Amino acid sequence: MRLDIETLKILDLIVRLGSFAKAAEQLNRAQSAISYQVKKLEQHLGVNLFDRSKYRAELTPEGNAILTEGRRLLQQAHNLEVLAERFSQGWEPRLEIVIDGAVPMEPVMKALKRLSEMDVSTRVQLRTEFLSGCQRWFDKQSSDLMLVKDYQSTPYLVAKPLQAIDFKLVVSSEHPLATMKEVELKHLHEHIELTIADSGNLDPQSQDELQFGGERVFYLNGFMAKKESILLGLGFGWVPDYLIEEELATGSLVELDFVGGACHTFTPRLVHSSERPLGRAGQLLSDLIIEEFSK
Repeated sequence: MRLDIETLKILDLIVRLGSFAKAAEQLNRAQSAISYQVKKLEQHLGVNLFDRSKYRAELTPEGNAILTEGRRLLQQAHNLEVLAERFSQGWEPRLEIVIDGAVPMEPVMKALKRLSEMDVSTRVQLRTEFLSGCQRWFDKQSSDLMLVKDYQSTPYLVAKPLQAIDFKLVVSSEHPLATMKEVELKHLHEHIELTIADSGNLDPQSQDELQFGGERVFYLNGFMAKKESILLGLGFGWVPDYLIEEELATGSLVELDFVGGACHTFTPRLVHSSERPLGRAGQLLSDLIIEEFSK
């Protein structure tokens, strides 16, 4: 028996679903056929891939090592299929971009509007994540583009910087911190900090670099919810300037007089992987996004 991609897919599916029966059901095949294929693979490799004394389908150490390498092969095979699909068509059928919720959406929407006016047939899917969740989704789903606040660089990632975004540390004008001068960290710890949960971190209490380390922290799922919560006087937090220009101008929100600084700037980056070269629509959308951010 040869080690083929389909057998590796079956092995991966069994482990992800937790049982031979569920894998067989999803593949619309008999469980006995799935078991036979795995058994043939074990005989070919000369190792037991599964510990059959367990209730769930649990890999042996040897099976875990083989699946780890097998998943690399599956990813490479997927990349080849994506490349072939893009080379064989004028426009790629699907394009996925994952965007950090801190990045302004208006330039992206304008770029998409321009793309739609060109009558491009590609189906575009946008997904919003936060912090490390962007790269986690980008890697897991082999997305085409990610527009991120920050990311872990690798030799295969190509990043283009966009216009810098300013954040302000703000509070409602009705909040006790609003009129306080030379606010120190100990003063912040007396009040509720509002922040955004990192969608890529399984620990909801993990702290990003802009958090202040107090015990009273509320984690929200987006900047609009955060802005509204701050306006209600619930607490203080960092919000991008583009979302609160009007509120700062009218005085309903005020910038804290924090001794550590109440302004933070980051440079968003548009990233793609050289292992998954952009197709015609992907390259066009990338160019349009860069143009819109430069305006």
